[in-house]
Amino acid sequence: MPNLHDPPAPAATQPLAEWRAQFPVLAQSIHGHLLAYLDNAATTHMPRQVMQAMQDFETHERANIHRGVHTLSQRATDAFEAARATLKRFIGADAAHELVFTSGTTESLNLVAQGLWAAGPGQAWLRPGDRIIVSGLEHHANLVPWQHAARMSGAELVVLRPDAQGRLHEGDLAALLSPRTRVLALTAGANATGERPPYEAMLAMARQVGALTVLDAAQAVGHAAPALATLECDFMAFSGHKMYGPMGIGVLAGRRDALERLYPLRLGGDMVEDVSYERAVYAALPARLEGGTPNVAGAVGLAAAARFIEQVGRAAIDQHVHALRARAAAGLAALPGVTVLAPHATQAALVSFVAEDVHPHDIGTLLDERGIAVRTGHHCAQPLHDHFGLGPTTRASFALYNTPDEVERLVAGVARALETMR
Repeated sequence: MPNLHDPPAPAATQPLAEWRAQFPVLAQSIHGHLLAYLDNAATTHMPRQVMQAMQDFETHERANIHRGVHTLSQRATDAFEAARATLKRFIGADAAHELVFTSGTTESLNLVAQGLWAAGPGQAWLRPGDRIIVSGLEHHANLVPWQHAARMSGAELVVLRPDAQGRLHEGDLAALLSPRTRVLALTAGANATGERPPYEAMLAMARQVGALTVLDAAQAVGHAAPALATLECDFMAFSGHKMYGPMGIGVLAGRRDALERLYPLRLGGDMVEDVSYERAVYAALPARLEGGTPNVAGAVGLAAAARFIEQVGRAAIDQHVHALRARAAAGLAALPGVTVLAPHATQAALVSFVAEDVHPHDIGTLLDERGIAVRTGHHCAQPLHDHFGLGPTTRASFALYNTPDEVERLVAGVARALETMR
């Protein structure tokens, strides 16, 4: 297992193309064409070293944690807590922060939204008359839980709406903030358009009026993970499968005093300090929010993915995906009848577009026949699509293993699909 005091691995010097060989899934052919996997905003693939870290745990250390005195249980516990330490360092947490393992971003955000009202009268953070602000860019996972929290608590849900180009503005947020504001929930990168709002400033504005702040970092963590200690951020959520890690594992990190306000989402094993037939005393963080047997192998794999990103170099990944996005946006925008959403979002790792008179599902199906994997639909952001008035879109999203040649294949494939369908 890694030494908890080891410094982050230095960025690698070899070209990014050499890292592609670590992803065996990319070597396969789809319908006779080499796979061009451009659906990374939904799920990235795992490199061999992440899979090996999980296999090593399952082969040599698999046991339940925190409960056993036998050697395997102790080694599994050490592996789990080492993963926690690695990820806290990866996201720039400090002594004021704690990190809780979840099944992913959706569970993390539900844990926050439900945890702020479920404690009951007199103890819950959210009460009748309070205000919850969410942005109009959000994935359903950072909107629907807040709709429910507002209904259950009697709070008011207010949407910070983007402009016609999909941008959020600090002045619009300032007009919504008041002493009644108890929560601001915001994305670090819109999964439907790639828009990166000025979340640093917006989180700070909300904190100034006493609100708790929630950041959905799922789309940022793989190439532009924010440093938690530099933000006015109470809760930050992300998923392993969007940062070259396993599915079914994610993180809720944040300030300890904010996490302590949450009523636990899961009650039962290992989240209690003492239990009688009449009452239970909950354990301290992070165990209080990690009821039940956790995904230990997933945590090990997630930590390995964080080390992999550090080895490649975050700045190198960021520069690479931005260049691919710029190339794709320019190529697609040049096609007749194609509209690219948020063309100004140069810090994105994805590009979404619509084509006049051609449905996205048809484009996606014809691209698949050429071995090109993209995403079509509303991307779990239907209100944002309704805001644009464009309906569903086609989305191509990029990772460190994608190449300029794959972007050219995408543009040519879309051009061919338009010719076929028109």
